[in-house]
Amino acid sequence: MLPHLRSGTVRTGGVTLGNHLLLAAGILGTTGASLSRMLESGAGGVVTKSIGPYPCEGHPGPCVVEVGDGVLNAMGLPNPSKEFSGELAVLAGKPVIASIYGGNPDEFRIVAEWFAGQVAGFELNLSCPHAAGYGASLGSDPRLVEECTRAVSGLRLPVWVKLTPNVTDITACGLAAERGGASAIVAINTVKAMRISPELRRPVLGNRFGGLSGKAIFPIAVRCVYDLYGACSIPIIGCGGISTARDVLEMMMAGAAAVEIGTAVKDNPMIFRDIAAELYRPDGIPADELVGCAHE
Repeated sequence: MLPHLRSGTVRTGGVTLGNHLLLAAGILGTTGASLSRMLESGAGGVVTKSIGPYPCEGHPGPCVVEVGDGVLNAMGLPNPSKEFSGELAVLAGKPVIASIYGGNPDEFRIVAEWFAGQVAGFELNLSCPHAAGYGASLGSDPRLVEECTRAVSGLRLPVWVKLTPNVTDITACGLAAERGGASAIVAINTVKAMRISPELRRPVLGNRFGGLSGKAIFPIAVRCVYDLYGACSIPIIGCGGISTARDVLEMMMAGAAAVEIGTAVKDNPMIFRDIAAELYRPDGIPADELVGCAHE
């Protein structure tokens, strides 16, 4: 029989959440209305679409293709840049994490300063696999991970660092984020991947390759969380292919203090409510009894 968790608010990575379930970056995070809808639908917190130093239209289509148990995407970080601040007014006081990116530590700091008074914390996108000069281009280098993290942690707000699985040793990047002052690590972003259409004789995505998300990458995410929990001392936020209460428990047993859910929202916009109904009971066990128990 699966255990139940005790219901109630959660404090992790310097942020107070309504529960352990957050909306991941890039999914329904482009407007204040859509973020509010996710909170009203049972999410304990929400992460915005990644916002950068300059407005960006993103990659040419097709940008999203379903592939078996996953979704392949190459959006190219489309965002309105500083103008996004107008979307945050309706979310004042809510557990909103701003996902931000830049091409260097200074750009990360500049973007963070725009939203410092409007959000509960930041998630540094150091892991997008399909945006040249951003994301994983920086996040695969532990030195740059540390420098970008330090640039934002100096603002004295919670800083979560989202890591890429597309590296030889994810723990090296996790430890770099910790040295830079991160409040938590988010693992993982999408896995670098591509598909080719035999009929068209060309890649199915306009950008040729992209990132794979969804159920197909869940075992990869579990392994990354497990490794990071064993190496780092700050909280880990598990992300990648989570779609059931059982997945949440497995990720927590690997070491996650909370989880983010993204692709599964596509098929069930009420997934946070549904998972919470199965996961929580007033007399459930404290989450601390489960987090990392698979290491014992």
